[in-house]
Amino acid sequence: MRARPSVTTVPLPAGRGCVNDVAALALDIPLFPVDRLMRLDGVAAARQAAAVRIGWAAIFLKAYAVVARETPALRSWLAGRFRQRIATSSESVAVLAVNRGDGGDDRLFFARLAQPDTTPLPLLQASIDRFVTRPVEEAYRRQLELESVPGWLRRTILRWNMLSTSPKRVTRIGTFSLSTLAGFSATNRFHPTICTTSLSYGPLDGDGRCLVTVIADHRVLDGAAVAKSLARLEEVLADEIVAELRTALPIPAGAAA
Repeated sequence: MRARPSVTTVPLPAGRGCVNDVAALALDIPLFPVDRLMRLDGVAAARQAAAVRIGWAAIFLKAYAVVARETPALRSWLAGRFRQRIATSSESVAVLAVNRGDGGDDRLFFARLAQPDTTPLPLLQASIDRFVTRPVEEAYRRQLELESVPGWLRRTILRWNMLSTSPKRVTRIGTFSLSTLAGFSATNRFHPTICTTSLSYGPLDGDGRCLVTVIADHRVLDGAAVAKSLARLEEVLADEIVAELRTALPIPAGAAA
């Protein structure tokens, strides 16, 4: 008779703490995805010809923040528990999902980048590089501190921040997020988020086309508004971002700090 398979268990890794909390809290948000197939061969050509390396994440972060500057709803969230209202930040703070190796295991961290719409692309890329290369104890100190408290308390803190109208809410939760697997030749067009909108993009195909997705909170935004924002995003990428890539220069030593 064939023996039954054995089962082993290990404690939940600490690194899953905040990720699990975001996934759990996102279940209470009526999120929906809107896709747009964009023609970005011109952006790709300008990026390849640029005098400084600029990654696609920096490009999309800046372009989307420009759209958010023009569209207050992309900087807004549903606030309040008993008396609900719409809160709007005067500026964007982007939250970038960063995959880091930690002791041989991949871990997901959340990097916060303030005012990407007004940050030159080389400086924005330098900021992202620091989140990718610096020791996690330095780059993600606040996240590690949050992971050290009990799960029920973490979720309480995050839920309170989500519903708050305090300016600290913007720096802790962000106004929008970006998560992509394009570097792995894959897409994650519907991932959990506690921001009002979250951006994702896939790899470019042979014709320079890219599937771009915005996941939105239906309590704040409707599909038509998201579709218009995606159309505007494609315009910003093709015009403002291409123009900046053509004139971008390496930043002087020490300026990024």
